[in-house]
Parts: sequence; C-alpha cells; structure tokens
Amino acid sequence: MIIQSPGDVAFTIFGFPVYFYGIILAFACLLAVYTAKVIYSKIYSDNKSSVIWEMAPFVVIAGIIGARLYYCLINFFYYFNNPIEIFYIRGGGLSIHGGIIAGIIAIFFCAKKYKVSFLRLLDVFAVGTVLAQSLGRWGNFFNNEAFGLPANSFIKLFIPIAKRPDLFIGYQYFHPTFLYESVLDFLIFLILLVVIKKYGKKIEGLTLAVYLLLYSIVRFFVEAIRVDSALNLGTLHIAQLVSVLLFVFSIILSIIFIYRYVKYNNNCN
Repeated sequence: MIIQSPGDVAFTIFGFPVYFYGIILAFACLLAVYTAKVIYSKIYSDNKSSVIWEMAPFVVIAGIIGARLYYCLINFFYYFNNPIEIFYIRGGGLSIHGGIIAGIIAIFFCAKKYKVSFLRLLDVFAVGTVLAQSLGRWGNFFNNEAFGLPANSFIKLFIPIAKRPDLFIGYQYFHPTFLYESVLDFLIFLILLVVIKKYGKKIEGLTLAVYLLLYSIVRFFVEAIRVDSALNLGTLHIAQLVSVLLFVFSIILSIIFIYRYVKYNNNCN
C-alpha cells in the first residue's frame, strides 16, 4: 500500500496559505488539554479540574516555544546564519523533547499559582500529550518529513524528489516513520489510561514516568531508521541519545515514586 501526501497547503484565504501542519498542531494542542481535563475530573475528586483550562495557554505556548527553540538549537549553524527563520514554524520544525521540557517547567509554575499537585498535573498532561503526539505526527505526513529509509514494504511512503535527501535521491518509497510513531503513541496512550486509572491516586508521578519510559523506547527505535534527523553524534542520532537519558531518568523516577508509596504504606501500618 502506497501512501502519499496531498501537499502541505490545506487551503488559502485571500492568497494566504493555511497549512495542514498548523491545523493539526492546533487540534493536537486542544486535544491534549481536553484529555488532561477529562482525566483529571474522572480520577481526582478535589474539584480542581477547571484549572486545566486556565493554565492551558501558558503550558501550550511554553511547549511550542520550547519545541521550536530546541529544534533550532540542534540545527544551530543553519539558524545562526538564517535567524529570521527561527520564527517560521508554519512549515514545521518542532522537537517534542524541547516541548516536554518547557511544558514541565510551565506546569511547575502553574501548580504553584493554582495550588494544585505538581505531580498530579504532570500525570494528566502526560496522557493528553502522548495522544496529541499521535495526532501531531500527521503534520509531518503533509509536510513530507520525518520519514525513514528507503522501503519496499507493505506500507510505503512516496516522497517527492524535492524532499528526498541527496543520498537517496534515486529512491521513491520510504518507511512512513511518522505513521509508526503515531500508532505507537496511541498504544502508549491506552497504556497510560490503565496506569493512571489504577495508580493515579496512589502513586502520583508514576504515569509521567511510564510515559517518559515508553516514549523513549519508541523514539529510540523509530529514530534509528529516520533519514532526516536534525543532528547526529557519529552513528547515534541526538534524539536517540536524549531518549536513552530520558529512559534512565524515567526508571529512576519510577523507583523513587514506588519507594515513597511503599514506605508511606508501611509507616501507616
């Protein structure tokens, strides 16, 4: 089965192009916040779910800025020579790792402002974020980006010659890595629903740790077959290195949260 992008422009308004990437990004942001709000209201009974909408603009804006700055940083020399293009995100160029870091920082300050549990907010936003990532990867499809090595598999992605790396200019079909990650992100979303339903009240922060762990695994292996990674360190993509660090960090977090829970229960008994 061959899949092919219809192009990056959804429609035009008075000659101004509106891109699929921007539309999908907007819907993904709304989906992340809405999902976080619904889950908070269903799992927790402190009647503070409404603050999710209040803090949403800060978290979303911080996430987008962080994702863009991180992407520009790992493409430093290009944007150093073309600084005006830092502000041109309509055509793509966001890194989820930067968005996660900036989003966590924004949530920390919002938790202080609204007097809500920081870890509780991280948990619900983790579930919403990975679902948004699943949708957001389709923006890469319309932009003909985030694709993998040449492929002749059952599902393959046609890439126009203008979008192909010079090394693979003679190939037409590539691995649709955007699709692989989209499907895997949705599976992570389903797993996180189970985790937060079972442990959300008992072990706050565990859902976030599981998200970081699972997404790190997915990103590490998907990144291994991508051909448009922003920065490589030898044969290792920078996103793979960050994934390894996040994987180790998530293991440590899980141990800490579980240890605290067990210790608290033992003290209570």
